[in-house]
Amino acid sequence: MLKNFWYAVEFSQALSDQPKLVQIFGQKIALYRDTQGRVQALDNLCPHRGASLALGQVQRDSLQCPYHGWHFDPDGKCVKIPSNLPGAAIPQRAKVTTYPVQEKDGWIWLFWGDRELAESTEIPHVPDVHDAELRMVQSDFQWQVNYERAIENVLDIAHVPFVHAGAFGNPNAPEVERLTVESDAWGASARVTMAANPPRGIWRLLARRDPSPVKARTGFILPNLTVLELTISFGRLVIWTAQVPIDDYTTVSKSMSFRSFFRGKWADSDAIKRSQRILEQDRPVVESQFPQQLPELADAEIHVAADALQLKYREYRDALRVAGGDHLTQNMG
Repeated sequence: MLKNFWYAVEFSQALSDQPKLVQIFGQKIALYRDTQGRVQALDNLCPHRGASLALGQVQRDSLQCPYHGWHFDPDGKCVKIPSNLPGAAIPQRAKVTTYPVQEKDGWIWLFWGDRELAESTEIPHVPDVHDAELRMVQSDFQWQVNYERAIENVLDIAHVPFVHAGAFGNPNAPEVERLTVESDAWGASARVTMAANPPRGIWRLLARRDPSPVKARTGFILPNLTVLELTISFGRLVIWTAQVPIDDYTTVSKSMSFRSFFRGKWADSDAIKRSQRILEQDRPVVESQFPQQLPELADAEIHVAADALQLKYREYRDALRVAGGDHLTQNMG
């Protein structure tokens, strides 16, 4: 776990006028929009009888508990107890923890750490959200993996010819060219050219008869974003994923998939199915990894040249933990 970062936890479009439950590192949190459309984040547990506040309703700017109707304002303070007689005092302990929350680039971001550091910590930037030439779809995928294993799976080029041989991976060309890793204070990425199988399904309508190599870029942005960009003969596909750490052994991969081709709504379901199919191929292998969390010792696993980007991720993670602050304040741009 990296503390004192903004974590992407949900799509902006997923939050309407109804409260929504999210979970991060085992903590359940109720998100809701107030009358101004601003996102608020409260601890999900009502201090009265432990009901889920995410099952309640938004009343003006407050969140009403579904069990006994207690109202909690955006500061977490109980401001109304319907069963009280007029003039009755509200117990001072009738309050819930709140969390810094922001909305940016199509995501809802939750600050996990020391709240006094929230304002000085920048939120990552997802540039493709603002590209009008790209069509975007969103999808969720829950699996029983630690979020760091999910991150590394995206960074792992060498598994493609084997795990995805039935899709776009080419088992007859498994070699990975030496990776040149480009990094900054927030993360790292690498570009590689891969041999690929001929496209299937509706993609065949645009593909050449002889499949050309795929140019790929994959990378991570701290604390929980990954990106996979594919440049193919007929266009560009970019997948940004928030690897949301539900708990130590559960991750929800929330993906925004952008494409420069087949930009009509009619192709959205196909795009989602392709993304889900790839993750279903990953699922049994990644869920089988042991230990489920990344090893603490660098030599606990064997590394080769194709692992350069995963090793860079571990380098960042370990450096932040040693520093003790787990905190970045530079602008993402």
